[in-house]
Amino acid sequence: MAGHGRECSIANALGVIGERWSLLAMREIMLGERRFDQIARNTGASRDILATRLRKLVEAGVLEKRQYERHPPRYEYVPTEAGRALHPILLNLMEWGDRYVTDGPAPTAWRHSCGAEFHPKTVCADCAEPLTESDITTIRLGPVH
Repeated sequence: MAGHGRECSIANALGVIGERWSLLAMREIMLGERRFDQIARNTGASRDILATRLRKLVEAGVLEKRQYERHPPRYEYVPTEAGRALHPILLNLMEWGDRYVTDGPAPTAWRHSCGAEFHPKTVCADCAEPLTESDITTIRLGPVH
């Protein structure tokens, strides 16, 4: 019988946000679109699939569903602390896609408050040095099941 593989936070995270429509919904919410119809229109997801993905993100504590209209009841999706923490991850994923996957100019660009076009960079939280693959070593591995 095959094992379940190594215990891994990446695998755990993908269990919450690793599905295409979940990430695209988070993109829309990051861009300021909070209402179901806006998210559906901009992602192209079917209403049933999108409703399921948004419900899962709410259950996982990534989004909060807030009522903005009583009659008829209507809701918007607001990122929680966990959802806001995905913002730099989505920016890095977008940067990777712009560089290695997307043909032609990037479909979306960001401007930093300093006035420059924004490009994310991962740095050490302690020394603020940029990350390179040779600068880090694994200090703990979970057991393989």
